[in-house]
Amino acid sequence: MTGPVEITGGLVRQRAPTLYLIIAIKLFKGLALVSLAVAAYALSDNNLPVEYRHLLHFFRIDPEKKFWSDLALQVGKITQANVLWVAVGTLTYSLFSWVEGIGLVFRAPWAGWLAIGESAFFIPIEVVELVTHYSRTLLAILALNVLIVWYLFLNRQRLFRHH
Repeated sequence: MTGPVEITGGLVRQRAPTLYLIIAIKLFKGLALVSLAVAAYALSDNNLPVEYRHLLHFFRIDPEKKFWSDLALQVGKITQANVLWVAVGTLTYSLFSWVEGIGLVFRAPWAGWLAIGESAFFIPIEVVELVTHYSRTLLAILALNVLIVWYLFLNRQRLFRHH
């Protein structure tokens, strides 16, 4: 049984709401990472320990608690060069997500394989993290990545143009 179809540029293809959701996730992730990269770059020339204290004060967190004071010591060790490297790495990864998402919009086969590969790459890492530090958030991310890989792999012939 086939679902509704859309005609674009003389090409007939089935609508794929799950693919659209995956595209939205990839594009949102890219946007969030670009925002994080810009924020890191903006903070690169600031006095991070002072910024950290302002942040704690803003959220009304007691800076004397062990966790927050230990974190303050670690923040004090961060150099401007390290923050710039984080900004560059985050921006690079965000561009990867954008290329993936835009490629999926156009249903390019390479984008499908890229999304499968990128999502599958993180599955073993997430499993190890889940075993050592269980969290529901990480479990949800792992489940989402497994579903993305499974869906795209099983539906790759139907979803993507092949030349």
